[in-house]
Amino acid sequence: MKTTITRHVGALAIGAMTLFAVEAQAEQSAKPADHTHTHDHSHGDEQQKQIYNGYFEDSQIAARPLSDWEGGWQSVFPLLMNGTLDPVMAHKAEHGTQTAADYKAYYEIGYRTDVDRIVIDGDQVSFYTGDKAVTGTYASDGFEVLTYKKGNRGVRFIFAKTAGDQAAPGFIQFSDHRIAPSVSDHYHLYWGDDRAALLEEVTNWPTYYPAALSPDQIVHEMMAH
Repeated sequence: MKTTITRHVGALAIGAMTLFAVEAQAEQSAKPADHTHTHDHSHGDEQQKQIYNGYFEDSQIAARPLSDWEGGWQSVFPLLMNGTLDPVMAHKAEHGTQTAADYKAYYEIGYRTDVDRIVIDGDQVSFYTGDKAVTGTYASDGFEVLTYKKGNRGVRFIFAKTAGDQAAPGFIQFSDHRIAPSVSDHYHLYWGDDRAALLEEVTNWPTYYPAALSPDQIVHEMMAH
């Protein structure tokens, strides 16, 4: 039996956008041993920091291969809901303008998904909901540059399904604060069958970290950003 993949948008989406409309962009199996985990995108030189924050020139953008996201990945939504990410929300409250509860409500909308695992192997992407999976074969379909209310920008790297299960989404769009070929250490993923409609989605951005990371390691990674 085929499994239908869905992404959910909560009823608080409009209010969350008012409070945090831009932050969604500032944030998006076993991991192969050669999939190096680094922080060079956020702790490198000033240019890299500017890119991470969404300020860059069109000339800096370059197409990326699906291999940039190779490996096994876990959704952070369950960690948010079971309280594991509460220290991250408290940290944001200490450095931001909202309470920890406000941030958690915002991320509950952003992270929400029923796809708890994703495995990317070559040109195949598998979406797991519990022990059920759908798999598609994907090829690059270019990228799109989005401009946000704050004035910063983001790049969605897009892949279109060329074969696979009918229930696998027709398009997937990666956003990970990188704009040129580079191995990703976490990402936000948008998926569905309408390429253009996906580009309008800015409130729900399921977010994935390497499957090999423990909950404590994910908390550390998030607080490092």
